[in-house]
Amino acid sequence: MKIGIIGLGLIGGSIYKDLKKHNYDVIAVSKSQDGDGIYKDYSVLKSCDVVFVCSAMNKTLAILDELETVLPQNTVVTDVCSLKGFVSKKKRPYRFIPSHPMAGTEHKGFENSFEGLFRGAKWVFTPITQDEEGLKVLTDLAKKMGAKPVITTPTKHDEAVALISHMPMVVAQALFLAAEDNPLALEIAASGFRDMTRLALSNEEMAEDMVTMNSKNIEYAILKVYKALGDLTSADYPETIKRIKSKREKMFR
Repeated sequence: MKIGIIGLGLIGGSIYKDLKKHNYDVIAVSKSQDGDGIYKDYSVLKSCDVVFVCSAMNKTLAILDELETVLPQNTVVTDVCSLKGFVSKKKRPYRFIPSHPMAGTEHKGFENSFEGLFRGAKWVFTPITQDEEGLKVLTDLAKKMGAKPVITTPTKHDEAVALISHMPMVVAQALFLAAEDNPLALEIAASGFRDMTRLALSNEEMAEDMVTMNSKNIEYAILKVYKALGDLTSADYPETIKRIKSKREKMFR
């Protein structure tokens, strides 16, 4: 199996390193990186069985469009964007199956990519056509990299990530802004504040794309947090905390 990767940032670079480690025939197209098996032109992808599009969200649609003039109809293509609705509206001449690996760090770029980034992570697939064979090819590759495939729809995916990824990023940014004008607070801030605001370090381009392209779901998620804050003050607080701790421990074992 020959695999092509477009974009060698944190996600694309980590896919590249993982699949190379597993002895797949892997090539990449990258404007920023050079080396053996790394090219500048999409035409090298014609012979690939699978192509991962690992570009910024605001560039992904243009790349998917360009690939229509390059790839054979039998090529399996996936993207790794953190939103799935916007890439799912157009039928492609190749076998396109949107996906989103739920992995990453606050860092960006090939220099911060590494083997094992996806180990133990969920990898969400949102098929928009009936292509069980193509889906199996992608889920098998995800498992090879240590990920756990999850199958859902683009709409459900975008609603869910607003709650667990996009809204928390916005809240982390807001927490820092709230404390920014208190010099003592910033001076004595320790691990709790550090951990709560880690997502404020997200890649600026990615953060802007998320907030712009998933704004309605994020607004709804923020309203849910606002309601949850009210519920905490009116509920049996110790029992509520016990329930939260129990569920969280089961989630992240």
